[in-house]
Amino acid sequence: MDRFHGENFTILGFSCNQFGLQAPEDNHETLDVLRCVRPGGGFIPKFPLFSKIEVNGLSEAPLYTFLKETLPSVNPVIGDIKKLCWSPIKISDIRWNFEKFLITVEGLPSKRYDPNHPFEDVERDIAALL
Repeated sequence: MDRFHGENFTILGFSCNQFGLQAPEDNHETLDVLRCVRPGGGFIPKFPLFSKIEVNGLSEAPLYTFLKETLPSVNPVIGDIKKLCWSPIKISDIRWNFEKFLITVEGLPSKRYDPNHPFEDVERDIAALL
């Protein structure tokens, strides 16, 4: 957000508890968890943070159904099934926290990034769209 502040750009944050049950807090507790626990250190997001949703399985949010149908997974490995808290598991599913989607200003999905993708590449792709 700092790098692209003032441009036609924003980040949208969606909390999800489907990955190792790492986000068990209620929606009203999310900002305190971010500020005090993870990442901690007084962190306050500079972007909209939405209510907790499901991104996979029978109750996945329609936004994520659309994104996953439009952009295939970039990681062929599903991961440790014991840490995944949804059903059915599909090849297009979000694999883990912090998987990212880049959306054009027109609302079209442009790219999908694995959580470990180099952030410099993501920034370069954002700059190219702007």
